[in-house]
Amino acid sequence: QVHLVESGGGSVQPGGSLRLSCAVSGIVFSDNVMGWYRQAPGKQRELVAAITNDGSTNYIDSVKGRFTISRDSAKNMGYLQLNSLKPEDTAVYYCNVGPLTVVVDGLFEAWGQGTQVTVSS
Repeated sequence: QVHLVESGGGSVQPGGSLRLSCAVSGIVFSDNVMGWYRQAPGKQRELVAAITNDGSTNYIDSVKGRFTISRDSAKNMGYLQLNSLKPEDTAVYYCNVGPLTVVVDGLFEAWGQGTQVTVSS
């Protein structure tokens, strides 16, 4: 049973930074890909960043150069560093872990509670 707990969200001004954390249990974290997703009100949840088993990373174009995904497999923890935040980054952010194809499609049976990121003046 995969269990995911996101934390670290908050309210910041444009240009600010946040560091999101994802505590993972119930899965062999080191054998799987981790993705970070976000969902704004009225919008579909979207994958924003992923990190593979061997540490390679991918980002959607809108966050490249601003967000950094990382993982500490020894601690079963994942992170998303959010820099240069923009109002359009406002969303609930979620993590999830699984095979690459599942991470890309986002077709997970269960999600954590997410953590709210709000960027406004």
